[in-house]
Amino acid sequence: MAELVKQINQRKEKIEIAVKTFLSGGIAGCCAKTTVAPLDRVKILLQAHNQHYKHLGVFSTIHQVVVKEGFLGLYKGNGVQMLRIFPYAAIQFMSYEQYKKLIKKYLSENTHVIKLTAGSLAGLTAVVFTYPLDVVRARLAFQVKGEHIYLGLRHTVRSIVHVEGGTKALYRGLVPSILGMAPYAGVSFYSFEMSKIFCLEHFPDVLGKPSPLSTGGVVLILPAKLLCGGMAGAVAQTVSYPLDVVRRRLQLSTMLPDSHKYESGWIQTLIVIYKEHGMSQGLYRGLSVNYIRIMPMVAVSFTTYESIKQILGLDTGIDR
Repeated sequence: MAELVKQINQRKEKIEIAVKTFLSGGIAGCCAKTTVAPLDRVKILLQAHNQHYKHLGVFSTIHQVVVKEGFLGLYKGNGVQMLRIFPYAAIQFMSYEQYKKLIKKYLSENTHVIKLTAGSLAGLTAVVFTYPLDVVRARLAFQVKGEHIYLGLRHTVRSIVHVEGGTKALYRGLVPSILGMAPYAGVSFYSFEMSKIFCLEHFPDVLGKPSPLSTGGVVLILPAKLLCGGMAGAVAQTVSYPLDVVRRRLQLSTMLPDSHKYESGWIQTLIVIYKEHGMSQGLYRGLSVNYIRIMPMVAVSFTTYESIKQILGLDTGIDR
């Protein structure tokens, strides 16, 4: 009987930790995305060469969006983004923690393998569950005031399903998204974790503070969390950015004047972008704005995640 009670308590504790991790991840994702929502909108406009902004740079595009559509134009599509990002980030962070345990138990005890593999699998899991909302958000964010095709979330979903060939149209661009997310999420989580370990092992007095859980451990101070998160975002984005551009082109293909070029799939789309625009103006188009957005976004995301975990009583010290 005592053993049964012990097993029940252990299961309850695991469920409680999973729920707290889920909430921490969801809140962290919403905070991070809202922080950089204007830059997200600009990135989408530049990636797909919107006819009104394709000749402009990052800051001139921000200025023109405000002139043409008002300040709230910078947040177009952010409502749908929040509907997507809470479950996306919640699933990603929660599954990352679970994958780490499973990989360590059944596959490998190598720290590097665990973090890279768990991060990649967590990113893939989150993408598959929330991808249709990413497509809808991209369509809404790409529209310019006075030229609206879609009137909101429900109208966008109905239009895509009815006009573009059914439910599968909501998953257009999923393959390059998966191919890009695996290295992005893996490198992002891995870079953050390894940066955290480096800071706490080599500079515990400067970048660390005693854990609020009274475990005798050390956790990162807020500026150090932001620094580690920013570095992780920059490294990860550089690796996966071309596939992010391909994903956006496929998501927005029916809204582009030369949509027929992108009907043969993601490989052909990648080739077309490279042939027509090259690397800097094609496959890495909008990378500068992405660096500006990704560093604070990932920094805020990881920082908020770890801070909320601490508030909820979960350990955020060195994880080996």
